Amino acid sequence: MDGSDGDPDRSGSHEGPGSREGDRVSGASHDVNASPHGPADPDINDLLAKLDALSDTVDEGHEREKVRQTISLVERMPGSSAFRTRITKYTSRDMAEAFVGSVLFALPLLVEGGVFEIAAWFAAVTPGGVPVFLLAHVGLVLVMTAGLLYFADFRQIEISHPILGVVPRRYAGILLVSLFTSVFMLSLWGRLHAGDPTALERVSRVAVVWAAAAFGAGLGDILPGESQGEDISEIDLDFDD
Repeated sequence: MDGSDGDPDRSGSHEGPGSREGDRVSGASHDVNASPHGPADPDINDLLAKLDALSDTVDEGHEREKVRQTISLVERMPGSSAFRTRITKYTSRDMAEAFVGSVLFALPLLVEGGVFEIAAWFAAVTPGGVPVFLLAHVGLVLVMTAGLLYFADFRQIEISHPILGVVPRRYAGILLVSLFTSVFMLSLWGRLHAGDPTALERVSRVAVVWAAAAFGAGLGDILPGESQGEDISEIDLDFDD
């Protein structure tokens, strides 16, 4: 018997950037006697891994778009687990879903007096003029949203065309949509200026509602899976390109 039998780490290979799709690759079919060109008995997951690697090697924008279209087509084929778990595009429908999720999670807070109390606390604790608890709260919102999208494992989110080459578009979109929703709903329901608050208290009220709205926006965006429609790839502010 060949000494490589029973060793899953040596059976099959996925080289290059496509190896980042660990969940899919690990679930792909492997054969001990696989050829250098790939597994002897490939399946859809193997094909997706190869297409991912190809998308990272092409230089032209239209070529990358063709590869993404091919990946999207393969993902919709019967038998592809990526149809349920993988999200590659960011579309205007995703933004609409984030808005709906923001509204649903923000509504209960708009009728709660606790928002005013928390905001007053944030505005009151300012050692050296710095609202430390407010800043910590904003940091929590940023970390929570990133964790929900990229570490909670609800969906496998692919990052493409990050803004300035650093900030993922979906992450920025969810934060901005939820922030807009928070300000809009507080203003619409007369809760932003009620009681003649200070400017810092108003900002704090928005921040409190923003935490729930951002969580709802993230869930509203990713839980339904990948949306139909065109990817908003034009919003690409990476000056390196």
